[in-house]
Amino acid sequence: MPLLGAQAAGAPHGEPAYSVAARIAKHQGTVVLFVVVDSGGRVRTVQVRRSVGLGLDQKAIEAVRQWRFQPGTRDGRPVDVKATIEINFRLL
Repeated sequence: MPLLGAQAAGAPHGEPAYSVAARIAKHQGTVVLFVVVDSGGRVRTVQVRRSVGLGLDQKAIEAVRQWRFQPGTRDGRPVDVKATIEINFRLL
């Protein structure tokens, strides 16, 4: 049976805050996170796959831990799902 991936429950997600150090340095970049979304739709595991530093990695982790997802399903039952999430930090 096919495995359906977790999807964001509602939109928009809370935007991650910019760290003070990154804002002062006018630092931008994309943090790539590996996550496991559990069968209840909560992020349980977070690993940084691509770091941008200056506190932005931690800000991305804090934001993603607050997000809620519709869990992935297998045979109609909720299951844990692995995913990669990109968080873009851009100053305007």
